[in-house]
Amino acid sequence: MSKRHYVCSILAMLLTITLLFPQQTAEAAGKPNTTEKTKIMLDEYPLEFSAEPIIVQGNTMVPFRGIAEALNIEVLWNPKNQTVTANQTAVQEKKVVVLQLNQKTAKVNGQSVQLSMAPFVKAGTTYIPLSFFSRQFGAQVSWNSAAKVVSIQSPPKKMYNMAFYAISSFKERNLIPQFDATAFGWVRLQEDGTITTEGKDFYWPQPAGDITPESIVAEAKQAGTTPYLMVFSSDSKGELTKMLEDETLRDKAIEDIIQLAQDKNFSGIVLDFEGLGLSGDKAKAKQDYNFFVTQLADKARAANLKLTLALHPLNGAYQGYDYKTLASVADDIMIMAYAYAGEKAPEPLDKVNEAIKLALKEVPKHKLLLGLSMGSENSKSISSVIGLAKRYQLKGTAIWRLGLIGEEAMKQIEQNVVPLKS
Repeated sequence: MSKRHYVCSILAMLLTITLLFPQQTAEAAGKPNTTEKTKIMLDEYPLEFSAEPIIVQGNTMVPFRGIAEALNIEVLWNPKNQTVTANQTAVQEKKVVVLQLNQKTAKVNGQSVQLSMAPFVKAGTTYIPLSFFSRQFGAQVSWNSAAKVVSIQSPPKKMYNMAFYAISSFKERNLIPQFDATAFGWVRLQEDGTITTEGKDFYWPQPAGDITPESIVAEAKQAGTTPYLMVFSSDSKGELTKMLEDETLRDKAIEDIIQLAQDKNFSGIVLDFEGLGLSGDKAKAKQDYNFFVTQLADKARAANLKLTLALHPLNGAYQGYDYKTLASVADDIMIMAYAYAGEKAPEPLDKVNEAIKLALKEVPKHKLLLGLSMGSENSKSISSVIGLAKRYQLKGTAIWRLGLIGEEAMKQIEQNVVPLKS
């Protein structure tokens, strides 16, 4: 975002906030009207609070810590001075805001700024005017007075962003440099339990004139995008279970995956082994997959290759994945939080939210990627899904796939995520 565009956006937002939340005089400010409650939606998904937002003489007063932490802003309380300090390292700038209870003057990077109403404490919760919050921390705000709903769009966040490249992704190969990493799905496990680069869905592409698969991988590296070799398998005909339970097939698969990644100039491996634990012995499926991944991770590390695992969500149908053990040996875990209803519409955010919360019980957030499918999402829904990744401070997102994104959805991605490499 250019400096001029950023300044214009802030000015427009300030005008909107002024209209939505008019300044109140000290005399007009009274006691909170607890009968007039409001709901806050962050990136179109409810923001949970231990205390409800309230209206005080026309001012929307919000629990400060709840919103701040959801936007990844550090909050510090000084009981001696009765001050709250908020530290934000945003994409655009670093900002330190100091608010003092019952005082209408705040300090923003050392400069005095007036508030429409002084912060106050009610039942142990510090409340501040939403209008001030939005002005200082770059969140866009809208207000529905009839429904008593405040909608907040979080500012862009610098975070890791991976894209997937499949056979039908060629038309959007120009987007590769806009991601930190791209996983190329050109390899699969076949029915006899062996690795192949041939087949009908995941296979090594033919050259398109001077453009070869190898040249696309090389250009990705030159652009600073880390190329991963994605290896796919389903267990629809028992091929995955067959390989995992056969020592000879298992060792051969690991050898072939590592060799392909090295020979084809990849920097990492994405393992997308799907279908385990729908039926049968779930405990054994977990054990067998843990063993396979542990062996593969050791070989990958020795070959200086990163390892990312794409896993079914813990609130999905496939229960053959031990998130905690797998996270201990892999570099990253990607939650495939989609296909809850056949990818016929945007994914239900409550299910995506649940999948993240379950994963965070097993995996540290700095290793978690939120997978989202453009087979489900569109240019209007994608911001909400990415917003959940930002809210929980996950490492980043992983988007299935190039070829399905489109211009409008890509704009939304860029408005929400700034790649780490930039």
